[in-house]
Amino acid sequence: MIRIGIVGATGYTGAELLRLLSFHSEVEVVVITSNAKKGESITSVFPSLKQYNLKFTGHDSEELYSCDLVFFATPNAVAMNYVPSLLENNCRVIDLSADFRIQCVKTWQKWYKEKHACPQLLESAVYGLPEVNRESIKESNLIANPGCYPTAVLLALLPAVTHGLIEMESIIANAVSGISGAGRNAVLSDDFSDFSDSFKAYGVFKHRHLPEITQTLKKYKKEIDIIFTPHLVSMHRGIHATLYLNPVVSPKQIKECYKDFYSNEKFVNILPNGSYPETRAVKMKNMCNIALHFNTEKPQRLIILSVIDNLVKGAAGQAIQNMNIMYDFAEETGLLSTGKYT
Repeated sequence: MIRIGIVGATGYTGAELLRLLSFHSEVEVVVITSNAKKGESITSVFPSLKQYNLKFTGHDSEELYSCDLVFFATPNAVAMNYVPSLLENNCRVIDLSADFRIQCVKTWQKWYKEKHACPQLLESAVYGLPEVNRESIKESNLIANPGCYPTAVLLALLPAVTHGLIEMESIIANAVSGISGAGRNAVLSDDFSDFSDSFKAYGVFKHRHLPEITQTLKKYKKEIDIIFTPHLVSMHRGIHATLYLNPVVSPKQIKECYKDFYSNEKFVNILPNGSYPETRAVKMKNMCNIALHFNTEKPQRLIILSVIDNLVKGAAGQAIQNMNIMYDFAEETGLLSTGKYT
């Protein structure tokens, strides 16, 4: 059994890790941390997780060094303070925050407005998007789990970008997220009314997921220009991304490329042409549903729709998928069940 620690286990993604790992046959969660709930039992926070007889420790607990793998489900700029010592003690790490997603330290510090605590690890961290980085993930001790928006956007774009199916200088991505993307503290705060019965854009030209998306795409095509605009809507979980693209090949070629690109992927589903994917279809599932829409009149246009659960394929589920790859488990282990944790 793989011994697992979860740092930041009371947030949305930490709780989702606990829920999903309870279905996993090859792991044992042995340490959970929360500075705010230190000393409290897990059932005092999540009554339905009675299968775990654990109490929360602090983030600095030395018990973490006994783990084979530690997940960080913490806010940005937390994991980077603990990861070096864990790696030195032969623990593997999957970080669900943004601390290791950007490989250039200057770019990271520009967007996150902090000095990075361990910049020497940025270039060696592997970006944990299994559909394109599977072999690197398998060998790595430090995985940077992708952000929720980048997961939905990149899975929709990568076949078109890697095969040169679209104009690279005119990519537009609009993405809508449920409020859980703002984090448990924000949703439970007195400002919850800001989210209720509302729909709004935010972070226009300034969202921190933009350099993450761009960095990944530029590995395949250097000349990329993408406009990314995120939105919040008053649903709890889910992301719906809409990509507006100018194709340079026929619809038939694009359809065949997408079908082939994801033909062996268990967690990406290409829907019939002209479908309208819904977030409720992927709720609590480690799945991305994608649909292609073509305007064949002049000028030709391609619209791609992509939906995920931001807490599962956009966070905890993808992290477990990465863990399965790292330890040579079947990739779907622990990811085929659903259920609630509260």
